[in-house]
Amino acid sequence: MVEVRLFATLATFLPAGGRAGATRLEVPEGTTPRELTQRLGIPTELERVTLVNGLDADPDQPLRSEDIVTVFPPLAGG
Repeated sequence: MVEVRLFATLATFLPAGGRAGATRLEVPEGTTPRELTQRLGIPTELERVTLVNGLDADPDQPLRSEDIVTVFPPLAGG
């Protein structure tokens, strides 16, 4: 089980039953952030920043039980 947190425009991809931009999902051990976002229906061409447990994540790093995956659009501005 992992916790998924989606922010801004990506929050629309949160499955039904998610609250305040977050939900818990049962995924096979070793699922990657890339596979997780595909499962949620987030288009691959949509730019995003992905963190695992608050740290920058490689999209192909394997997830472990109880990881927290945070996904949000890139920030712009200065």
